[in-house]
Amino acid sequence: MAAVDEERPLIEDDGALVVQNHDMVAGDGSVDVKGRPVMKNSTGKWKACPFILGSGGCERLAFYGISSNLVTYLTSKLHEGTVSASRNVTTWQGTCYFIPLIGGVLADAYWGRYWTMIVFFAVYLLGMCTLTLCASIPALQPAECVDSVCPSATTAQYAVFFIGLYLVALGTGGIKPCIWPFGADQFDDTDPRERGKKGSFFNWFYFFNNVGAFISTSLVVLIQEDVGWGLGYGIPTLVMAIGIAIFFLGTPFYRLQRPGGSPLTRIFQVLVAAFHKRNVEVPEDTSLLYETQDGRSTIKGSRKLDRSDELKCLDKAAVVSDVDIKSGDLFNPWRLCTVTQVEELKILVRMFPIWASGIVFSAVYAQMSSLFVEQGKMMDRTIGSFTIPAASLSSIDIISVVIWVPIYDRGIVPIARKFTGNERGFSELQRMGIGLFVSVLCISAAAIVEIKRLQLAKELGLVDEDVAVPLSILWQIPQYFMLGAAEVFTFIGQHEFFYEQAPDAMRSLCSALSLLTNSLGNYLSSLILTIVTYLTTKGGNVGWIPDNLNEGHLDYFFWLLAALSFLNMLVYIVFSRKYKQKKAS
Repeated sequence: MAAVDEERPLIEDDGALVVQNHDMVAGDGSVDVKGRPVMKNSTGKWKACPFILGSGGCERLAFYGISSNLVTYLTSKLHEGTVSASRNVTTWQGTCYFIPLIGGVLADAYWGRYWTMIVFFAVYLLGMCTLTLCASIPALQPAECVDSVCPSATTAQYAVFFIGLYLVALGTGGIKPCIWPFGADQFDDTDPRERGKKGSFFNWFYFFNNVGAFISTSLVVLIQEDVGWGLGYGIPTLVMAIGIAIFFLGTPFYRLQRPGGSPLTRIFQVLVAAFHKRNVEVPEDTSLLYETQDGRSTIKGSRKLDRSDELKCLDKAAVVSDVDIKSGDLFNPWRLCTVTQVEELKILVRMFPIWASGIVFSAVYAQMSSLFVEQGKMMDRTIGSFTIPAASLSSIDIISVVIWVPIYDRGIVPIARKFTGNERGFSELQRMGIGLFVSVLCISAAAIVEIKRLQLAKELGLVDEDVAVPLSILWQIPQYFMLGAAEVFTFIGQHEFFYEQAPDAMRSLCSALSLLTNSLGNYLSSLILTIVTYLTTKGGNVGWIPDNLNEGHLDYFFWLLAALSFLNMLVYIVFSRKYKQKKAS
């Protein structure tokens, strides 16, 4: 009997039978690059994670080495106008957050996360090399300005630069939705000892991402402006090449999950099958719903999912009807789906309200690079003889993240674990909720600073003058610091949630959807700003956010965002309390 308990069932691997020993082979179906079941003791866990952390940090340094100062390159080297350059940067950044949907589908459906990253790392490096050549070779740039006359870039010069730029967007879009889940894949979901360590990976991955971003926004940007763009782009390119080499070095230690086929196809199959059986009654005995009888799911790389009670209309897709029995066609997924396949769609529907809450949070986060900067420009930015660039305070956010991650991982989690009994301290939903609350405090702090700034402007008679008010910009530090803390709770918790709760064969796609909230948050921020400007400038009023902020009421806008964030948090609490966790066999 002991021997039976020690061994898990035989699993089939490309026609060969392999005995899966619980202590030796990963129980979640992980394989190596050659498709063989992996040994637990010699692969995965923190043996593999340093390579993923290192390559991820290098990728972020490379990305921010391009994005942080892109508008300056477009205006100073390609001689674009400010509006045109800003539009190009915004369009490119939006593309960087939409392409992950493509990368996520490719990884989940066809290539797997490892091979998807390999392909897109190559595309990324090609784009970086192209940009470095554009910044280094005079023939790929327009002539220098003479007095105030700046010759425009030729069509060919534009084409080469933007080809390189969008290759970078394509590369980062393919890597982003894969690298987080790939790191988490290194911990066996079926082993409680390994599963508990997964949360630390998410924390430290975000930490290394921000270290890379900080180096770019501080050191690399200075090199670009003070030394030269060729070297300024060459350094991120070299770092990217090093990151790829680091990723390759970890290959013998990686655990890979098999791709499970197109997630979009499976979703539509459930909808089509449920529609065809819309008049069929779901049996009271739900054990009669269709599911494979063996221990494995029909979806490659996925565990079976237990049925949940909500959205019973979708259960009709798994009802074995009289028509199915008479035809004998029990293997057409467009007519009959397994319970696991139905549950995949149910999970996506359940996750939607949680996902949507991240859009409002991202709208608050977007203020860091827009209105927080505009607010800072209208404050006293001098310390002694040194003038602080208003945009440089965004580095406080990164420093805050770098500080908060180890505090959370090494301090808060052990303490919280004693009270909650949760191996990660807080659940993903609790962690995100805390972050949403901190974001309300962050935007409220910005409003309070603006109230004080406007009061000072009124007392000094500066309301009608477009000049800075003698209130130190250092008063902005608390709002940036709290935004960094909110990131650690919300963004990392969001990535954890979308990995843990996503169907096994949809984890890259769900990771891409979580990244999409960043883009949609920026769009939401722009929409709110447009509506507010339209409504508050009626009748010839200056509005809340005029060019001269001293005569406006930016504080009202911040309070509006605080109110929306608070309302978003309340809605989030309602749906998070109702949320039913995924149950995998």
